[in-house]
Amino acid sequence: MITIQEVAKQFNVSTRTIRYYEELGLLCPHRSSTNQRTFSRKELAKLKLIFRGKRYGFSLEEIKEMVLLFDFDRSGIQQLERTVEYGEQKIQEIDHKIAELTQMKQELQQMHSIFNEKLATLKGEMHDE
Repeated sequence: MITIQEVAKQFNVSTRTIRYYEELGLLCPHRSSTNQRTFSRKELAKLKLIFRGKRYGFSLEEIKEMVLLFDFDRSGIQQLERTVEYGEQKIQEIDHKIAELTQMKQELQQMHSIFNEKLATLKGEMHDE
């Protein structure tokens, strides 16, 4: 069991962030006799999943659903099924964003080329005068 300060340091986040996740019901730390939060390996594993989910762009509600499903189904099957479903949705979103960005890059490259040619023409005209 480790304290909230140790957890915050380990994950490089503020203690407020960890308390916020607790308020949302994502975490359920134990309380010491002095009412200090202490975190088990299970809670640390949940935090790892939360931060991984955030990194991949999942909402806190999606993360909460995926993380807490294990508490209801110890086999992990429901959690994995939901995670796979959300993952497929996220992959589709990423593919869409990549397509948009690729198109934007192509358009910018075309504009860049046109502007470079125009600039060269204008500079050439200035030298001719």
